[in-house]
Amino acid sequence: MSTDTPPTSPARSSPNILITGTPGTGKTTTAEMVALAAGLEVVTVGDLIKQRSLHDGYHEEFDTYWLNEDKVVDEMEEMMAGGGMCVDYHTCEFFPERWFDLVVVLRADTTQVYDRLESRGYKQNKIQENVECEIMQVVADEARESYSSDIIMELSSNTVDEMEANVEKIAAFVAEFQSLHK
Repeated sequence: MSTDTPPTSPARSSPNILITGTPGTGKTTTAEMVALAAGLEVVTVGDLIKQRSLHDGYHEEFDTYWLNEDKVVDEMEEMMAGGGMCVDYHTCEFFPERWFDLVVVLRADTTQVYDRLESRGYKQNKIQENVECEIMQVVADEARESYSSDIIMELSSNTVDEMEANVEKIAAFVAEFQSLHK
């Protein structure tokens, strides 16, 4: 992130944060820890897609749903308006930039990504695709192309210590944002 001061958002007294990254980088764990530490509400978009049928069917080969971006954005629009949301999803380019005050891109070594996905029982082709995405920095590039560099924070997420430090950084951002928007 290139500035120390959070951007101003007159409509929100609490920020919206997107935590994104390749599957296996620690997004869900980090989002849950940030929400607890900073008093935000977590939106796990993958769960929302399944629960509210915001997809166009199931892709057997990769054991995943075909995302319907328009349905997801329509479903989330109202919940994002008031602020105080911590969104967890593995891609980011289709979310409107106006929604977020901070975009956190988690990165991890490919051995970490591989081991984490293998322990979850992912199919080998899905593990390989995600490891390749992390090598090629696909999610980081999507974030850079979709959001102002002023709101992007790229963080390493290989160890518990790194995750805890990341949570502290993000919680500090939330506290500063809230103090500026009382």
